[in-house]
Amino acid sequence: MRLASTLILATAGLAAASALAGAPPAALSKTQPGLWEISGAPGSSTPIRQCVSQIVALARFEHRANACNSTILKDQGSSTAIDYDCGGAGFGHSQIDVITPRSLRISTQGISGGLPFNYVLQARRVDDCPKPVAQTHH
Repeated sequence: MRLASTLILATAGLAAASALAGAPPAALSKTQPGLWEISGAPGSSTPIRQCVSQIVALARFEHRANACNSTILKDQGSSTAIDYDCGGAGFGHSQIDVITPRSLRISTQGISGGLPFNYVLQARRVDDCPKPVAQTHH
């Protein structure tokens, strides 16, 4: 019985993650992938520039190097709230508010590396992602 419950929960989690990956929250529908400048990251005195292919990935900025499962909790107007779990790496809750299609406010909190985090990021789209330079072989 316990195994069946675990499989059901795992399947539900994968379905939620797939749904999130397939259909972005409506609140983010007017935003575009590209090069985003993120200010307010802990430990960084200058903005971080990051090529973002899915805007919803900014919700898990603290765990951006980890594979995580996400669940949309709220998707209303220009705001979306997302919970995510990255297994042993931690978990988080983020709210993304769309100020304009090129400007976001991201409030995020959770546990990372066994320690709590809580901060607010400002993100603004500054350009398209740079195209990879073609490698030539001589």
